[in-house]
Amino acid sequence: MKAPVVPILIGDLWTEPQVSHFTAVHQPSSGEVIARTPMCGSMDVELAVVAGSDAYPDWSRLPAPERGRVLFRYRELLEDHFEELAQLVCRENGKTLEEARGDVRRGIEVVEFAAGIGHLAKGEILPQLADGIDATSTREPIGVCAGITPFNFPAMVPMWMYPLSIACGNTFVLKPSEKVPLTVNRLAELFLEAGLPTGVLNIVHGGREVVEAMCTHPEIAAVSFVGSSAVARRVYELSCLHGKRVQSAGGAKNVLLVMPDAVESAAAAASDPTIQAVMGSAFGCAGQRCMAGSLLMGLGDAAHRLRDQLCAAMDGLTVGDTAADPEAGMGPVIDAGARDRLFTRIQEAPQQDTEVVRDGREGIPDDGFFVGPTLFDGVTPDHGVFTEELFGPLLGMMRPESLDQAIEWINRIPNGNAATIFTRDGGAARRFVREVECGMIGVNLGVPAPMALFSFSGWDQSFFGDLHVQGMEGVMFYTRQKTVLTRWM
Repeated sequence: MKAPVVPILIGDLWTEPQVSHFTAVHQPSSGEVIARTPMCGSMDVELAVVAGSDAYPDWSRLPAPERGRVLFRYRELLEDHFEELAQLVCRENGKTLEEARGDVRRGIEVVEFAAGIGHLAKGEILPQLADGIDATSTREPIGVCAGITPFNFPAMVPMWMYPLSIACGNTFVLKPSEKVPLTVNRLAELFLEAGLPTGVLNIVHGGREVVEAMCTHPEIAAVSFVGSSAVARRVYELSCLHGKRVQSAGGAKNVLLVMPDAVESAAAAASDPTIQAVMGSAFGCAGQRCMAGSLLMGLGDAAHRLRDQLCAAMDGLTVGDTAADPEAGMGPVIDAGARDRLFTRIQEAPQQDTEVVRDGREGIPDDGFFVGPTLFDGVTPDHGVFTEELFGPLLGMMRPESLDQAIEWINRIPNGNAATIFTRDGGAARRFVREVECGMIGVNLGVPAPMALFSFSGWDQSFFGDLHVQGMEGVMFYTRQKTVLTRWM
């Protein structure tokens, strides 16, 4: 018996598109095919845009407080269905249940932020700008917007986009990852239940053809994207070529720098806060997040202690079926392709004079798409893993001789996403914050990901565009400014 086909949403109708190609949706913990995603085409995008365009005039004219009330009702439904959504994320993505809950929670926080649109979208006024002239500036919606999201956060990343865009008065066409379409569909069902009018949110599943149709469609005003840097650059360039505003977030290579004062020599790995922060950063969500720490720098005496304690902590990490075992500490990667790619990187490491301290091909379940926590040592800036985003539970260890050298190495990385320092030394931390060239910095935090009130601010090859997702930059991205000068005769 074939797995069910995932429907698309056009207006208020959930339909099964007439397509000839599908992508299998797996339960990564078991490898079971649980659904089939239709590979839609440009005509499906056209239908979604027409629905969004038809809904735009009435929705954009609706007073901001009334739009906010729809978001408030949506937030309540998300809370009511919180555990259901977390279980769905766990099922189609493979996260542990706690990680899935975090995924959903971070998304709800964006909805809470967007519900305050009556305050967020307020304009400015300056009476008597000149003699007898008053000036007013307002923030106006921009039209039909589009979002393209990855597999690694089935709830949070889509909710970075559509709630805020819709709150600002726009309509939205969303293409989630074809690998994890189920969570997004359920999120949309709840939004409709909250009273969202027909056509304000539309969902089209698919791959490259759908993405390119979104980037080139003349009626789409803005495109939001999260994914790999190569595709982020392509989406940015193609959308800009067709006159759209774009926020396109790419990949990352994030560094965790541990100073000698941050690791207790006698502390057990299970209780050392630095070790636990490193473990969570490197192996949380099976390393499949753009904020994952994938390079670990141990400075001076910290390196040997760090390696020993980290190995002990890795030995204590339970890798297993997150759908069946609530005690599993780490789940699978998304599919067989990801697993095989990571296995190849582990196999190739000794050829690059890199020591495989712990091999993630060993001690893992037979079923599903598992890669265990892996530690490389001896990584230098000349190695490929220094700049390559591995996107899995593979951690490379480096040994800079000084803080100067550590900062210089970090600033060589083309991606300017995130970096963290672990230390008790305020002077070292302040220097790190000032001199490291990336958009998100952590001090004694393994994952310095901003919450909904602040923007997700990657730099360099980690972001293409001007205005980032979330926070006030998100409001600015989904609105445009209108200035009115008034003189009464």
